[in-house]
Amino acid sequence: MGTPGFARAILADLATSNHEIVAVVTGPDRPAGRNRRLKPTEVRVEAEKNRLPIIFAESLKSDSLHQTLADLGADLFVVAAFRILPPRLLELPARGAINIHASLLPKYRGAAPINWALINGEQVTGLTSIFLNQKVDTGDIILQEKVDIVATETYDSLYERLSRLAGPFTLKTLELIESGACRPTLQNDAEATPAPKIHPDDAAIDFARPAEKVRDFIRGMSTRPGAFTFFRGQKLKVHLAAVAEASEADQYQPGFIIPARKRLLVMCRNSALELLRVVPAGKKEMDGVAFINGFRPQAGESFGKPTQGVQKEP
Repeated sequence: MGTPGFARAILADLATSNHEIVAVVTGPDRPAGRNRRLKPTEVRVEAEKNRLPIIFAESLKSDSLHQTLADLGADLFVVAAFRILPPRLLELPARGAINIHASLLPKYRGAAPINWALINGEQVTGLTSIFLNQKVDTGDIILQEKVDIVATETYDSLYERLSRLAGPFTLKTLELIESGACRPTLQNDAEATPAPKIHPDDAAIDFARPAEKVRDFIRGMSTRPGAFTFFRGQKLKVHLAAVAEASEADQYQPGFIIPARKRLLVMCRNSALELLRVVPAGKKEMDGVAFINGFRPQAGESFGKPTQGVQKEP
């Protein structure tokens, strides 16, 4: 059961294993893109590639879905990047239902664990398999695998890397369950941290924060949904940034563009930040130099909505 690329990667490895997949459950096609054409889920694409039976689940609470799944007689449900299963579905499989989660639970329970690990500047994350219960991401832990986070990593690159690891990790989990060697452990709720779903409006950059925090925020949002600010009244997405040094930077307020040759520098609370990859409204991604050459920021211009002048009061 799953929807996006993370779940597709797991299905791809399951489909070539010695486990029998009796059905694949995913969501219906949804409108996507500017033309709003119907687009299949990543999991549907993979299921069709492997000629697997597909069940399209509009509502997980429907009686028809319950009966369809009950008739399959599945030993186990494997769930990844999907919706919350209602109690009566969890009761169907003889060996239970497991979930593959992209964090080291109980850290980062919720819909966006990869984003929040980067936003919070974590150096280590990982994968966890759990038995599903009635409360989201709180089930007993079957297996965990730590993954170091590279300093330059963004959401896109870490998502891709964890997706590649998730398939083999899932197979290890199934081996433990099938062999009888599985010894689930309770999660320590006192160590739990949240990873709530991120909405597009949550990606607004606050340059009044320390430069390191702003950099990590941008990493965690890149490129989905994409951290953003405003320049001359138009939205500007920022996909990559780095903490930078700039002469006389401390005279500028957060958000103001610091004059520099061949570097797009903006002031944060404590130091400068260099914007390395940006996407102006209606244009393709470009580097900071291309932005400077194309838009020619003037002295006193700023990103975001600063409330004070270009220089601090003496």
